[in-house]
Amino acid sequence: MVKTRLVERYGSWKSPITSDLIVSGSVGLSQPWFDGDDIYWIEMRPVEGGRNVIVKRDASGVCRDLNPQPFNARTRAHEYGGGDYTTQNSVTYFSNFTDQRLYRVEEGGEPQAVTSEGDVRYADARIDSSRNRLICVSDSLDLTSPEGIGQVLVEGNDFYSSPKLSPDGTHLAWLTWNHPNMPWDGCELWVGEVAEDGTLGSTRWVAGGAHESIFQPEWSPDGVLYFSSDRNGWWNLQRIPANGEIESVSPFKGELGMPQWVFGMSSYAFASENLIVCSHIEHGISRLGIIDLTSGKLKDVDCPFTDIQYLRAANGYAV
Repeated sequence: MVKTRLVERYGSWKSPITSDLIVSGSVGLSQPWFDGDDIYWIEMRPVEGGRNVIVKRDASGVCRDLNPQPFNARTRAHEYGGGDYTTQNSVTYFSNFTDQRLYRVEEGGEPQAVTSEGDVRYADARIDSSRNRLICVSDSLDLTSPEGIGQVLVEGNDFYSSPKLSPDGTHLAWLTWNHPNMPWDGCELWVGEVAEDGTLGSTRWVAGGAHESIFQPEWSPDGVLYFSSDRNGWWNLQRIPANGEIESVSPFKGELGMPQWVFGMSSYAFASENLIVCSHIEHGISRLGIIDLTSGKLKDVDCPFTDIQYLRAANGYAV
């Protein structure tokens, strides 16, 4: 059988190697999470139309999907998304892409909506178990109707991210910034006192501004606030001890942080009260390291990977 040779114009030839063919077998992994001995993460599955699936791996190594078809764990908050889910005590909350409502799901169960319909998007949620609630960023597209938003803790600026509740539940930290800044241009770190009824009492500015970028506030296991700041030209780790004076933890000429395009990004995590596992960038290459908080020394860990993101740690383990 003779095949006819086709002559096409430059740029119009149809290749059998398509973009769908290239990505169809590439599952994207992101947003790992610890819950006791269980590990969670999101899989972006091209063969399912790019659906985000929350996967749980239990202590025995068995993996299970938590959000069945057609649920897609993906928020559109700030349009860029990220921070799509959170989990604690085997209960998971996630944003569903099609309606942008928050859903609650347990293993083997059907997701149940916990927010009403409306043009509100949610991200970066944290579970406040002592008050039986979620603390998250809500991005409302309908300023005339507050329905479905829940109790508003902080408002007034253009953008918010990274709400983090202290271990004892008495303080809340968050980041905020205003247009035209992006968070890597400049943003502010604030802390507020949380009353027993969940409302915020006094709030105070901690660090940052129009020309200082703050990245990833975190509370240590013993309740000290840590964050990364580029105040000295590099995103380096800082903390605020009891005296309230900001101090540098482990200064070096590299980045312990990255441009916050999406919610939920993480470059460091507490492996214990005195050890931090981190991903820092030097000369454009990610390196895995451990910071000893008693000495402030940063020690690199041998790792074959050059791009490390979404670092988490708990119970002496890191992912």
